[in-house]
Amino acid sequence: MDISEHSKTNLKEQRDHGSFSFPCGLYETYDNPCWPGAKHHWHDEMEILYFMEGQFELIVNMETYSIDRECFYFINPGELHSIIVHSLCKESAVLFHPRILSFDYYDTAQSRILQPMLKGELYFPRCVFPEHPVFRSLKKEYLEIVNVFYQKGFSRPNEDQTIIEDLASQLFIRADLLKILGHLERFSLLSSEEHTDDYRVNIIKNALAFIHEHYQEKFYIGDLAKQANMNEQYFCRFFKKIIGKTPVTYINEYRISRAITMLQDTQLPVMNICLDCGFNNLGNFLKEFRKKTGITPLQYRKNFLSSQKSK
Repeated sequence: MDISEHSKTNLKEQRDHGSFSFPCGLYETYDNPCWPGAKHHWHDEMEILYFMEGQFELIVNMETYSIDRECFYFINPGELHSIIVHSLCKESAVLFHPRILSFDYYDTAQSRILQPMLKGELYFPRCVFPEHPVFRSLKKEYLEIVNVFYQKGFSRPNEDQTIIEDLASQLFIRADLLKILGHLERFSLLSSEEHTDDYRVNIIKNALAFIHEHYQEKFYIGDLAKQANMNEQYFCRFFKKIIGKTPVTYINEYRISRAITMLQDTQLPVMNICLDCGFNNLGNFLKEFRKKTGITPLQYRKNFLSSQKSK
């Protein structure tokens, strides 16, 4: 069972950042005890992460970064990453596709910075801390971007992004993003060297893509190991070392996350959802669901519908 290019894309984050005409989104969380962090995923957009307060582990490709103070981290397109939260926190992220910064006029900035970024040949630095002389300038421009989103309806943290539709606001955001690039270039922080070319990243991408593509079907850990050209025992150790949980645990948690979405978006009976999410045994589904949420699927749906009515 070879993984097609189509199935590989299923590991990509399945949401739009901004709109098609202006792919730029803001996401923030402030002391939200329900925020679980972010599971392993990747996207075509660049991401600027601003960690304000709290304790985190940021995992990018094969590297783990422990964060316990104010700083900026940067995620380049296609990089596999996740966030683990260890405390109440304040965190902000701006995601944007580099095409919104591109010019038709082919000047030096276009040829040396913007075009290489679009081609995946120029990269952000991994991180910037307050002691670096560029930090204050980055923070100023970043907060200007955040301010535009708040002016246009992003009323509070912990809610979904606001789409920026008016031209003036888009121009202000583009200008501030270009200023961020300018500050990074001024301190020679943009690089033509990839942060990793580790083949193990692609193995994990392919394994997660297979799970996301086939979670409704019955398959075996041996199928994942075969895709990685590993024996099953070694693959399980390899997977757990990188993802932090066994393949079985990850598969069950992913299936439960899909079940939660179906409970929110449909009125399908629990048994149908159980089968549609790859569980062939209702008892096992209920056990895994309670392990994840602490309640039964019917209780979850009832609580969700009550919360929606109270808004």
